[in-house]
Amino acid sequence: MNVKRKVEVFTAGCPLCDPVVELVKKTACPSCEVIVYDLNAGCATNECREKAKAYGINRVPAVVVDGRLLDCCVTGTVSEEKLRAAGIGTA
Repeated sequence: MNVKRKVEVFTAGCPLCDPVVELVKKTACPSCEVIVYDLNAGCATNECREKAKAYGINRVPAVVVDGRLLDCCVTGTVSEEKLRAAGIGTA
């Protein structure tokens, strides 16, 4: 049984976040489960905002892989190299 890598993308639902969402989706492989949360719109249970707070997200877009906020989302920008270093796109 294959366990999928959980990739959560947190956005503000704005055009500035869209390229990161597309990059994550493009980089992801069949072993990745990509979930996109629009923090601006929120979600029915407020789960997305609670998760963002628990992960320590204070800017978007932000990417979390298997429960860990990528370092690039804290101090830099998201890139394909950084996503691949976090295991996204590798089976």
